[in-house]
Amino acid sequence: MNPELFWTTSLRMIPAGAAVTRILAAALAAVEPDAAVRRCLHRAGDQLQVGQHDYDLSQYDRVFLVGAGKAGVPMARAAAELLADRLTGGVVVVKEGYAGGLQIAGSLQSAIYNLQLVEAGHPIPDERGVAGARRMRTMLAGLTERDLVIALISGGGSALLTLPIAGVGLADLQTLTAHLLRCGASINEINWLRKHLDQVKGGGLARMIAPATLVALILSDVVGDPLDVIASGPTVPDSSSFADAYAVLEGYDIVVSTPPSILDHLRRGLVGAVAETPKAGDPCFARATTIVVGSNAQAAQAAITAARGEGFNTLLLTTYLQGEAREVGRVLAALGRELALRGQPLPRPACVVVGGETTVTLRGAGLGGRNQELALAAVADLAGLADIALITLATDGGDGPTDAAGAVVTGATLDQARRVGLDAAAHLVRNDAYPFFATLGDLLRPGPTQTNVNDLALICAF
Repeated sequence: MNPELFWTTSLRMIPAGAAVTRILAAALAAVEPDAAVRRCLHRAGDQLQVGQHDYDLSQYDRVFLVGAGKAGVPMARAAAELLADRLTGGVVVVKEGYAGGLQIAGSLQSAIYNLQLVEAGHPIPDERGVAGARRMRTMLAGLTERDLVIALISGGGSALLTLPIAGVGLADLQTLTAHLLRCGASINEINWLRKHLDQVKGGGLARMIAPATLVALILSDVVGDPLDVIASGPTVPDSSSFADAYAVLEGYDIVVSTPPSILDHLRRGLVGAVAETPKAGDPCFARATTIVVGSNAQAAQAAITAARGEGFNTLLLTTYLQGEAREVGRVLAALGRELALRGQPLPRPACVVVGGETTVTLRGAGLGGRNQELALAAVADLAGLADIALITLATDGGDGPTDAAGAVVTGATLDQARRVGLDAAAHLVRNDAYPFFATLGDLLRPGPTQTNVNDLALICAF
């Protein structure tokens, strides 16, 4: 990742702005999906080593790749190049605009290794994702114990790989997803519902692959790396229940607005009329192995290492940051004030790194994303502080429905906004962070990074 892609108006003006861009680039480089897969997969002839596990390729008649997520292309490229002559074929579903290459008949086809790359909608699932899941199911039909399937799972896979259960249409899932995103439901809560309304999620892909051997490589985009939450856990046992899923609808008071087909299915599940998702001990997991190859913690630690190399005093505060973005923004601004005015918890020059993922409850009709809203909420509390900056970054390069990954706030941001007629408080009320920072030239726009390990924020005092 070129550090210059992170240049903003504010970073050009503050001390060590160039150093900050290099820190951001180093964080993303540490979780580059191609490299992450290559660190985990090694092959010598017919001997395939995956982490600490060994597989003899001569014992398998066929080898397939399947995948879903924003990091699907680089992960698939690394695995396909390694398997090369032994690869029978594969289907990988990625976010629209993330595949690259030549479009043929509505999908993206790689002549090398016979990989089918399908672009689909995110965060709202669409017909392309359903078609990709069906294509994957067809390819995997009739597997035996003499087949090996390598699954490449990354953030975004929940929306991208969608195969609704019988009786529930895609339009109903789209409606539910939109309601959940608007009400501020956590990714865990959203996925409890997804897993109980889909044939692939919640261990469904593992069930589809059994009795073949399954090796799943995971690039985590969920706080704490819970395997059953990442991309809705298609390859691992599901720890949630129908009761958990239904409780989400009740907790956010959206039962009335939920499509009847979904309510009917969940209520039947509550009384045992529909089978639960596969749990720990289910035979479909007997020949399955799952390994996390990249995470937010790795990106955050790389940022710390790079910051230390740039001469900063450093602190990795947490990689478990969660909560309402605007509230978290004020907390991080308070930390910035502490750095600026008291030299605590670190003396200048200081760089504090936090990782995780916040949520936004939509109150207005503005444009933005959680990282931009977090930054906007910090503007007033950082106002007037010298040589201080808060930088927010969605590691996938896309924050909400925008082309920005985050934003930069300094002690001068509020005054700069007022000089051009921008009201930070009013923009925050209507969830309208994008035009605020776009006007100031302080949006981070690195483009799609093809990785996805949650969000990072840096609080720097120079």
